[in-house]
Amino acid sequence: MQPFETVYVDKVVVSCDGTKTGGHPRVFLNLTSAGRIECPYCSRLFILKRGDAEPPHAPTPSTAHP
Repeated sequence: MQPFETVYVDKVVVSCDGTKTGGHPRVFLNLTSAGRIECPYCSRLFILKRGDAEPPHAPTPSTAHP
């Protein structure tokens, strides 16, 4: 089954309120490591654009002490 709509984004956290589908509560979704996520309400598929987009996983500083 094809997604209702595919939206290409340049951030790893997106919001969806289903405005083109009649609306639903606004949800914030984290793209997976594969760079995609489907809205659980309206089935919009969000896909990370490659290139100038921020990396899917930002490095975190180490908290280990020697």
